Amino acid sequence: MRSLISKSRARQPIALVGLFLVCFIPLVWRLATQDQANAAGPLSDAVFGLLLFVLAYGSPHWLRLLLVLIWASVQAGSQELLLAMQRLPGWSDLRYLADADFVGNTTAGFNLSAPLLFWSLLAASALVALLPLARLRSRYLAGGLVLATALLLLQGRLSAAHDGDSVASRYNALHWLLVDAIATRLDGGNPGDLPLGLARLELDGRRLLGAGGAKNVLIVTLEGMPGLYYPEIAHAMGMEPTEVAMPLLAKATPDAMLIPDFVDHSHQTIRGLYALLCGDFSKLSFDTPKAVELQAHPERAAACLPAQMARRGWQTHYLQAAGLMFMAKDRLMPVMGFQQVHGSEWFKEMNPYRFEWGVIDSLFFEGARRYIADLQQRGQPWMLTLLTVGTHQPYALPDEIAAQYPSRKQAIVALLDQAVSAFIDNLRRDGVLADTLVLVTSDESHGSDLAEWVSSWGLGVVLAPEQEKLPRLKQGGYGLVDVTASVLDYFGLPVPRSIVGRSFFRDYDMPREMVSYTASKLRWHTSEGLRYECARDGRCRVGQAGSLLGTPRAELMQDQGGDGTRLFSIAATLDDKLKSHERSRVLDFANGEIRELNEKVTNEWSENLVGAQYLDFPANSQVRVSVRVKVMHSSDAGVQLQLKFKQWEHNIENIPHDGFPLLHTNEEGRLDFSFDNLEARQSFSFHLLGVGKDAAVKLEEFRVRIDAKSG
Repeated sequence: MRSLISKSRARQPIALVGLFLVCFIPLVWRLATQDQANAAGPLSDAVFGLLLFVLAYGSPHWLRLLLVLIWASVQAGSQELLLAMQRLPGWSDLRYLADADFVGNTTAGFNLSAPLLFWSLLAASALVALLPLARLRSRYLAGGLVLATALLLLQGRLSAAHDGDSVASRYNALHWLLVDAIATRLDGGNPGDLPLGLARLELDGRRLLGAGGAKNVLIVTLEGMPGLYYPEIAHAMGMEPTEVAMPLLAKATPDAMLIPDFVDHSHQTIRGLYALLCGDFSKLSFDTPKAVELQAHPERAAACLPAQMARRGWQTHYLQAAGLMFMAKDRLMPVMGFQQVHGSEWFKEMNPYRFEWGVIDSLFFEGARRYIADLQQRGQPWMLTLLTVGTHQPYALPDEIAAQYPSRKQAIVALLDQAVSAFIDNLRRDGVLADTLVLVTSDESHGSDLAEWVSSWGLGVVLAPEQEKLPRLKQGGYGLVDVTASVLDYFGLPVPRSIVGRSFFRDYDMPREMVSYTASKLRWHTSEGLRYECARDGRCRVGQAGSLLGTPRAELMQDQGGDGTRLFSIAATLDDKLKSHERSRVLDFANGEIRELNEKVTNEWSENLVGAQYLDFPANSQVRVSVRVKVMHSSDAGVQLQLKFKQWEHNIENIPHDGFPLLHTNEEGRLDFSFDNLEARQSFSFHLLGVGKDAAVKLEEFRVRIDAKSG
């Protein structure tokens, strides 16, 4: 017995070292890998490391282990996001971080950007888990909390003094999650008047050419690519060449009109596609995407570019490399006006290596070339929108190729560069460019550690038959919001007044009013040449700048006058444009689609049969749900369906419904139920899952009706 006690005591110092390491490894990692312009970031790491240390040390073993695992997961996961997207996770990102399937897809192949940090945290956590440690006495616990509180106050003052620096340089990831959560709860932006430049269509500029001579429209959307990667665009914006670049794309487009000052307004693909295709700013928040709200506004959906082109005789097609069901693109793209919508299921050739998200870029562009060849043979004008997925985390590629580059990110961008440049060269040889207006752009920007504003810097490359009449470098500020107006203006077609933005094919004298929300900051460039940047903690900076993008003429200073807070009202007004102010609204997520089923569910993320995700329900409302699913065919074992609910990707168990019985061929399952929302719900998702051997089901109805209660 004494021997066991002796061994236990001998192990305690090792366990204590493990706890100390897991708490302060993030601080050491920051000091070792990042240049520190101010002490706010290291102090934030130290404060929260100290808080974890004293709380975990003073807790029973099971709670200590839970705290350590949460801490280690947040630190490792946020570092991967920071290296991939140059931002820390916000409160709304927990919908992804808490989802095992999404994390599984994102980390498939275990291609970590910071493996040393991950394994260090894992090893230290293992020591905490496996070795006993006596609890800290309460008086030491109280002393540690007092010290942490004092240091936290100091960190707040330092952070406020350096609020022009990036969020990542001032906050530990867990610290920022808490700040962002509080800001989300208290967020305020009340709707207010919009500046004219953000509210109207501006076609009063000088034309660069008459009605365009192209017959077709091709929009090539590259996952996450910033303008920084196109060498000539980067130089035009005053940026030095970087290791991650797309020189082959530049070589393939020597005659293109380049738009250096081109803004991606937000993160997340569905938001970027909405801005691009519907001539409206995507939400400057992570509320329900406007593309989802568009279903309740058919008159606004009819103004989207694909719908307008379809009404005027163009065949409208959408082809993406990923599956369609996530974010309901199989539903939302037709709402915007696409007549044909295809995802990864269209491609028959298998990837040469494992990639969870869809078709790799080389196969995608080979398939896109065949798709265009088929469109050309039909003899009708067409509009095709392409979306890649190969540059989504994880950066999937063979190790022997990755070994040829300094980083996997550089390698995967190089593969995209090869694929898209070969695609454009082939289109040129096929004669497609002779009668096609082409825009190469991006849905969002992955950002760069060179500057925070790069997270809002999109790609703007235009190829047109009248290239000799267009400048090589298009001056002025533009963004995804301008694509719809520009394409319609090029063809001389009328532009609905519900569209906002400017045309690439006109010159303007006035500076551009522009907004974005990326890397946890709202940005606003005014027509008077001022740039405001406001973080979620409510602090704003302002200064003279020629654009929303680029290095300001002088360092942005703290907004002493408080004018920057107007940006929160502007964001709220833009976000609410499509919100129904009626007491009821109806969202439909099914229209007779047929889904093949697997024998078992292996991935709730990709095998969700409907795209009813990330919805917001107001307080004091009732939600009525109607579901009808018919079994088209199945084995004798039948089909079992299951409807699950999630909020912020956590399962919700307190919404009762009858469930589905076991169904067989030609049988229909129905669900009709309702639930009340005493408080507002955000990021609410329905997950309809089904299993069956040799089975397929038809989604006849999935309707969500939200009724505001009186009183």
